[in-house]
Amino acid sequence: MFSRLRALHRSSGKTGYPVDQFRIDRRDGLPGSTESPAIRVRIAVPMSLQQPNRTQPVSYRTNLLLFILTFLTTLIFGAYYQIDFMMSRPIALGVFEFLGRLFAHPLYLLYGLPFSFTLLIILLSHEMGHYLACRYYGIVATLPFFIPGPISPVGTFGAFIKIKSPITNKKALFDIGIAGPLAGFIMAVPAMAIGLAASHICEPSRIPAPGSEVDVMGVPLVYKILVLFFPQFNHDIIAFHPIWFASWFGLLATALNLFPIGQLDGGHILYAVVGRRFRWLTRIFWACTIFLGVLVSSHWLAWSLLTLILGLDHPPTWDERDPIGRGRLILFFVAILIFVLSFMPAPISRQVFQTFR
Repeated sequence: MFSRLRALHRSSGKTGYPVDQFRIDRRDGLPGSTESPAIRVRIAVPMSLQQPNRTQPVSYRTNLLLFILTFLTTLIFGAYYQIDFMMSRPIALGVFEFLGRLFAHPLYLLYGLPFSFTLLIILLSHEMGHYLACRYYGIVATLPFFIPGPISPVGTFGAFIKIKSPITNKKALFDIGIAGPLAGFIMAVPAMAIGLAASHICEPSRIPAPGSEVDVMGVPLVYKILVLFFPQFNHDIIAFHPIWFASWFGLLATALNLFPIGQLDGGHILYAVVGRRFRWLTRIFWACTIFLGVLVSSHWLAWSLLTLILGLDHPPTWDERDPIGRGRLILFFVAILIFVLSFMPAPISRQVFQTFR
């Protein structure tokens, strides 16, 4: 018992959960007494770890403002994709032509609702999975913050929640980590099926000329499974519905978050399973992003840099040796399966178009 407490004290400065004072008082039993020795432990927790005052009013204005801005940016991008999808012209709709149409007919924005609604539901489901898991374990967390992305190809850079109190046990860490990807994946797969059902074969006039350079979107394994139920798309180029694009981004976000690096969702899950062995495992997986960036797609170099900036390590929990249970180990393999089904080696690549796939 004393060794574990002292180990906790020694590691407290490295965890991000400092302990200002740590003292163990041990009083031996009195001579001739049959009473067991008394042990008294005093731990003074700093203000940074104390639970926030729940009676203090919480403002959601920032969450609401960011959500509205993200809704508008995704609505604009969704309207562009929807109008371009419906026109089926030989040349894709130009940005300035689209803006001109939008200013002349503001109601064209409503065309973006299917894309925006699908994308925001997937992202919201992911973050609310984390949030509700935090609430279940009594961990203080904010509601989701959405990130509008006017320069992003989908109008957003995703969303996040901020956890304001430490996660002190592995079971809570695992459940919070897996709840988001599981919820997002459950919403994204049906959305991809619906988007695929609403898609159509590309018009011959819109097929690029052989030898021209085109941007090619990678597809996840789950798409290759779903397309088996749509035999009309097996040997043709598909004009994807905007709902499909929204689900594609949702699956990409799920795969990125499941990388077992640092404090990403995959990092939380892996740490809960392997404990302190995470330190060298996470560096192996981080090195894999470097190899992907060099050999497959340069986009992974940006992801490796971002994860390096965010940090590769994970703060320890207070129950390092306690098992997480068989049920969670099964869910661990489910998380691996979700990652495999969602992962795209090259999400977007520039290729020379030659012929039909």
